Amino acid sequence: QVQLVESGGGSVQAGGSLRLSCVASGYSYCMAWFRQAPGKEREGVAYLTGGGTPYYSNSVKGRFAVSRDSAKNTLYLQMNSLKPEDTSMYYCAANRGGYCRLIGADFGYWGQGTQVTVSS
Repeated sequence: QVQLVESGGGSVQAGGSLRLSCVASGYSYCMAWFRQAPGKEREGVAYLTGGGTPYYSNSVKGRFAVSRDSAKNTLYLQMNSLKPEDTSMYYCAANRGGYCRLIGADFGYWGQGTQVTVSS
C-alpha cells in the first residue's frame, strides 16, 4: 500500500511559479502528476519513471519540471510561467510496477489533490 500526500498548491498570478510536493509512504516505481478542472476530463501532466526519465504533456512542456528525491520519498512538480488554463486540482499518482504512461489506469495509488489557481 502506498499513501500519497500532496502539498504546495495555492493562488498565483499568470506568469508566476509554484512547486508541488507529493510525499509517498512506501515504495513506488513510477510517479506522476495529473490534473482535473471542474467539468473537464482528468489530464496527465508529467511522470517520472523508476529510472528517472521524465515525460511531459505538450501543454506543460518547457514550463513544468518533474523531479524526485528518493531519500525523502518525495515527488516534485516545479511549475513556471503559469497560465490561467493551468488552474486545476493537481493529483499525485504512483504505481509499483507495470506501465508508466500518462494514463490514469496505469496508477493504483492516488493522493487527495492540491488546488492550483492562476489568475490573469
